[in-house]
Amino acid sequence: MEHTHFMEVQHLTKQFGEGDTAVRALHDVSFSLDHGEFVAVTGESGSGKTTLLNVIGSLILPDAGSVLVDGMDITKQNDEALAVYRRRKIGFIFQNYNLIPVLTVEENIVLPMNLDSTEPDYTYLGDLLRLTGLESKRRCFPHELSGGQQQRAAFVRALIHKPDLILADEPTGNLDSKNSHEIINILKESVERYHQALLLITHDQTIAAQADRIFRMEDGNLTEQSRGDVL
Repeated sequence: MEHTHFMEVQHLTKQFGEGDTAVRALHDVSFSLDHGEFVAVTGESGSGKTTLLNVIGSLILPDAGSVLVDGMDITKQNDEALAVYRRRKIGFIFQNYNLIPVLTVEENIVLPMNLDSTEPDYTYLGDLLRLTGLESKRRCFPHELSGGQQQRAAFVRALIHKPDLILADEPTGNLDSKNSHEIINILKESVERYHQALLLITHDQTIAAQADRIFRMEDGNLTEQSRGDVL
């Protein structure tokens, strides 16, 4: 019996603009991702990395191709189904923390679940706060945290609803090397402990080298790299 992957990206194509000014962001991109797997995508600015992440996150539609998640093709779902998919299946982590200044760390973390009328698992929240070293900061406001602590809070917010898939776009882009290393270790531990799938975009080769598999994006084309090419 053929193995089916948790996520299968098949022949994705995406172009922005028309005629001479057209930019081909994705060109026949295909790959798979399984639970418990950490995949990194590297590449220059404008190579199509973020477009790929946004299509998988259903933030934009491709021109052609499909994204199967747990057997469901997200490119063929209506807006309501996609909103549920984003809220419940995916944890988004961006370079900008997007924390709300007037809410405490804990209030920021549980806000997406409140908006979804879902009760947070406070035992799990406690586990995540311990994992990220934020236990003593849960009543603090964002301006009382360091950049590394704010990114950890954004990370916990992305995980509180127990997503199957974590999509991270340059999550360490605003951090120094010590904080970057710690954030990646936390992500790896979460993927292993909670059997999630992680797709991470980075320009940092030392971060990419920690992934189970590494892909490079160039002019909309995705190619898998051997570890020797990266290390």
